[in-house]
Amino acid sequence: MTHDLKGAFQMSQTGFWRYETRLMAVLCLTFGFVFFDRNAMSYLGPFVQKDLNLTNTEVGALSSALSFAFALSALAVGYLSDKTGKRKSILLVTVIVFSLCSALSGLASSFAILFLSRMLMGTAEGGVLPISQSLIALESDEKRRGLNAGVMQNLGSNLIGSSIAPIVLVWIANHYHWRASFYIAAIPGLICAFLLWKVVREPTTHTLSPTTGKSVDEEKMTVLQMFGYRNIILCGAMCCFMVAWMVLGWVFLPLVYENYLHIPSEQGSWLMALLGISAAVFAFIVPGLSDKLGRKPIVIVFSLIGVLYPLAVLNYTGSAIVLGLVIFIGWSASGVFPLFMATIPSETIPAKYVATSLGLIVGIGEVIGGTFGPVLAGNLADRYGLQAPMYMAMVCALAGALLALGLKETAPVKVGARRLAPA
Repeated sequence: MTHDLKGAFQMSQTGFWRYETRLMAVLCLTFGFVFFDRNAMSYLGPFVQKDLNLTNTEVGALSSALSFAFALSALAVGYLSDKTGKRKSILLVTVIVFSLCSALSGLASSFAILFLSRMLMGTAEGGVLPISQSLIALESDEKRRGLNAGVMQNLGSNLIGSSIAPIVLVWIANHYHWRASFYIAAIPGLICAFLLWKVVREPTTHTLSPTTGKSVDEEKMTVLQMFGYRNIILCGAMCCFMVAWMVLGWVFLPLVYENYLHIPSEQGSWLMALLGISAAVFAFIVPGLSDKLGRKPIVIVFSLIGVLYPLAVLNYTGSAIVLGLVIFIGWSASGVFPLFMATIPSETIPAKYVATSLGLIVGIGEVIGGTFGPVLAGNLADRYGLQAPMYMAMVCALAGALLALGLKETAPVKVGARRLAPA
């Protein structure tokens, strides 16, 4: 009996249910509910817009408020977690706080109050991604690092935050009220906090093998020195354009479906759910391909595919099935986000500074792409129509692909082969 228990324990450490897998599962679930709360405003936008008499610019500004606070929080909390080494403790606090803040949006009675509540939500949520990805980078086998990062960032966030969320939240809004949707969204985060407390451990070692040739034991690295790495500059620039590409889809597609294409809200919610299903599927495919074929070519190809979703909406001719299929394929570009936000930087920068560098890249992308993108798109939509945000999304996807051309390859399978090749 004792031997059986010992064998089961060893299996939990080395088999399928190893710590690496358990860590990825709980972080994936947690980030899923981060996006459930974050995206709620997008899916409920048509209801809130009518109830509070908001303009398209104000709808865009609500997303920008959260993105701006999210960005600053990502950088500050990522730095704090590297500085103190208390990744688990800080992560727990952020999850509890954003869960308690979630209900505040449902209490808002004006644009100003809703704006402030979304900023507070972004402040609470911003640190979750850089800390989670740093834990994945430090605890993953290098052969699965890209896949693990992709699954952690994209699977839960899109399955829960982009697939389940629009259907559930729109249903509640239609049958009860949009405020009830915000109240209900607060509950799952507290459950995730309990799981984090039980499962996650503080990493005790820095075992990444960066491809930079520099020592992982460097005592100090400033933000300016981080920008000495070409990949950090390019990933930060890509993040600006690709975050805008994604946020424009979240914020304006519900409005485009209802007010431009005149698709009923229930049908529009299912079309929005396709975004999450697509991202969940390609959370495995895109990062997994990058582990096998290299990061750079995969980022280039799938960023280009991102042009398809705005192109499909602009050329909609009446077949919802065809529209949904093209949007499903076009949204596969979301699979590159973990690569330029986490995997490539973590394989470029010394491991001691992973969370800081990830927070820096996420922060830059959220401030520029996530903050200014929706406001600009909303203003253009008020002036020229809801087609304008879709044209902006096309430009952003093209810019992301062009920037990826300059990336330095970091995938171990490619870098290792290069090192083994004869001189």
